[in-house]
Amino acid sequence: MAKYKIGWMPGDGVGVDVMDATKVVLDKLGFDAEYVHGDIGWEFWRTEANPLPDRTIDMLNSVDAALFGAITSMPKEEAEEALADGLKGTGKVYRSPIVRLRQEFNLKTNLRPCKAYTGNPLNFKDGLDLVVFRQNTEGLYAGVEYHPLPQDVREKLTSTHPAQMGKMDGVDNEDIAISCRIFTRAGCQNIIRDGFEYAKKFGYKSVTIVEKPNVIRETSGLMIREARKIAKDYPGIELWETNIDAMCMWLVKNPQDYGVLVASNMFGDIISDLCAQLVGGLGFACSGNIGDKVAVFEPSHGSAPKYVGMNKVNPIAMILSAKMMLDHLGEVDMAKKLEAAVEAVIAEGKVRTYDMGGSNTTTEMAEAVATHC
Repeated sequence: MAKYKIGWMPGDGVGVDVMDATKVVLDKLGFDAEYVHGDIGWEFWRTEANPLPDRTIDMLNSVDAALFGAITSMPKEEAEEALADGLKGTGKVYRSPIVRLRQEFNLKTNLRPCKAYTGNPLNFKDGLDLVVFRQNTEGLYAGVEYHPLPQDVREKLTSTHPAQMGKMDGVDNEDIAISCRIFTRAGCQNIIRDGFEYAKKFGYKSVTIVEKPNVIRETSGLMIREARKIAKDYPGIELWETNIDAMCMWLVKNPQDYGVLVASNMFGDIISDLCAQLVGGLGFACSGNIGDKVAVFEPSHGSAPKYVGMNKVNPIAMILSAKMMLDHLGEVDMAKKLEAAVEAVIAEGKVRTYDMGGSNTTTEMAEAVATHC
């Protein structure tokens, strides 16, 4: 019997390629696991009107952790059109399966390390070591949206915000869409404390809260107020506060000044992609969705339909996501070996995928990392 039971969800497009590549590396490391396949992604939306079938939910309830490749996602109208005959017009609405997964299992912390490995020709600046903590279940991604605007919601908003809603007099409900940005005190506290605990464990000197409290006063304001309280429990770690727009500028100008960044769902999504580009792009952007019962690890890139079947994309983001999984499971030595192998391949520069200016395949990159394991 294997030591671990790992959910295996390749998903769509190049998710299959990078997951296969990662399996090569994990096998070479001797990772003792039973891999349990999980259906997820566009094909299951098209044929079942459910991109995250219940059978996959059941599977994830039985595993120690899961690896996930990528998904294809489209806006509501295009998704409706893609449904198989017999499913169109049945009232099914596409919802991102990874967003649902995060909420279904309360994967409240999204952890995205962005590290510049020596020898990577795409590094903005060598030595960068940034970590983004993104609140993963609330904010604008909570899924509380309206279009058209229900009349009872409009009446309530008009009674509480007459000046703002008064500007929409004469605008039909059909012509108004609303997405709600929802924060809870507990959600803010959890992601902030996770950031400070990580900084304490790994020796980072500052935690930067990235929000916009001067304009989005109630939600961003709640995050900032909770951060100031929690920071008092961590003497020796400075609390910095920045606005999201200024943070984007400063990350391009002085990224070496920062270490641990904490943000709400959408702002965290934005700055984590920016940080990823500073260290080579999405081909190096690993991430973990951490909950109390299960954790799901995935690269930050999408399914890249134009590269499907070409064995072309960089698998390092997926491989480093597996490294995060090993750390999470307590296989620290194995995780160190894997990261050292990635570092060695990048430093040598003999094997490079197209994004690194080379012509090696996904498989060849995986085999090179496996060899160094």
